[in-house]
Amino acid sequence: MSATARAPQGKPLLRALRGETLDRVPWWLMRQAGRYLPEYRAVRAKVGDFVTLCLTPDLAAEVTLQPVRRFCMDAAILFSDILLVPRALGQRLSFEDNGPSLEPLSDVALIKNNDVAMLSPVAEAARRVSAGLSDETALIGFAGAPWTVATYMVEGGTSRDFQRVKAFAYRDPVGFDALIDRIAEATIEFLALQIEGGVEAVQLFDSWAGALSPDGFERWVIAPTKRLVADLKARFPHIPIIGFPRGAGLFYQYYATETGVAAVSIDTAMPPAFARDRLQSRVAVQGNLDPVLLLVGGEEMQRAVRQMCSVLRDGPYIFNLGHGVLPETPPEHVAELARLLTEQTR
Repeated sequence: MSATARAPQGKPLLRALRGETLDRVPWWLMRQAGRYLPEYRAVRAKVGDFVTLCLTPDLAAEVTLQPVRRFCMDAAILFSDILLVPRALGQRLSFEDNGPSLEPLSDVALIKNNDVAMLSPVAEAARRVSAGLSDETALIGFAGAPWTVATYMVEGGTSRDFQRVKAFAYRDPVGFDALIDRIAEATIEFLALQIEGGVEAVQLFDSWAGALSPDGFERWVIAPTKRLVADLKARFPHIPIIGFPRGAGLFYQYYATETGVAAVSIDTAMPPAFARDRLQSRVAVQGNLDPVLLLVGGEEMQRAVRQMCSVLRDGPYIFNLGHGVLPETPPEHVAELARLLTEQTR
């Protein structure tokens, strides 16, 4: 283990990831640093390019810390992007108004680079964030899981039907396996950089796991995730790994059993009682308030928060959303959520 990678002490989020049931539910939010905060928009306005923001350590550290200063979450999540890995593999990347844009990849042989060292500014941002956090606040790093990153690389951006990437996978499964392997190798190195910079847990975002058939899920979600987890555990045994196979449905249980993750983040469609009965005895559970409820706020949000905490609080549990904070969310609603979660003690 790197000398700069910190072993968990008494931080609530890390204790939950170790399987402890806590008196107060720890919490953080996916996309908690972002466009819903006016202070983020002020920083973003000074930087013309989103990738530049991700790779400028002082700015990335600042936007990482902004929501923690406001709302006192139990964790900061490092400001970065899952598509920095394709960039390190030599794929051109830009962000337009309608999302990310990459040159569509049709053949793994076109990948000539594996320059993960170019992402070292992310590790420097982690060092700066770590120095700015309280003794009770954890720092989370992250990356995209290989299948999800592959979808962007092959489709050239977001997709509704994943026709191009599925056709590649079905027509040339050996070639597609090779692409998954290249992504996995780069992802391990990218997460290692973050850990060496000071992150104390990492999350794998498999945002499009639900797009696959059962066979595809086994081959391109379970197998590479299992490899990633095993390799990272061998190098950094004290760093817990959270998996987020969004849309996996009934396969969540298989994912929790087979991959070796310490926790699973559940999406909005997952009934909390299912997570309690089928997952929580195996792993810590994280999630899963509908981001639209946070957007709307008020009594409906309050009711849902209390119900989720009631169902899941008797096992290892981290409160979060079922996906990321929506840009239109009023910060006042996040402040109300913080107050509600402070009240949720045993």
